[in-house]
Amino acid sequence: MWYHIDPSSGTPIYRQLVEQVQQAVASGVLRAGDRLPSVRDLAVELAVNPNTVAKAYQELERAGVIETPRGKGSFIADRDHTVTEEERLRQFIEAADKLVADAYRLRIGSERAAALFAERLAEAERRRSGE
Repeated sequence: MWYHIDPSSGTPIYRQLVEQVQQAVASGVLRAGDRLPSVRDLAVELAVNPNTVAKAYQELERAGVIETPRGKGSFIADRDHTVTEEERLRQFIEAADKLVADAYRLRIGSERAAALFAERLAEAERRRSGE
């Protein structure tokens, strides 16, 4: 599964879902056209309020990450057509800022953080290319 909720985290559950969907798309775990679980099914599976999942899906739709055709479910959007280069860069910088803050909080030096990032990026590229 691409999702895991940590109720003890200081991050709201809907935000955890948003970040995990974005990460799964970025890493190639979820691809354009993939169907997401229904709000009700995911809420039951995670034992959370359906409104929490609905809020996450609404935020993902506003960001252009998912599409929700009426009555058909929620699908990963073809981002090449729905998100501008400027928006992709804004989202990347936002994620990078969070990563930098986490590195400092966890006392991971810049060289080690850069090496770990390079490793994770290479792994994601291998997955995307089907190796």
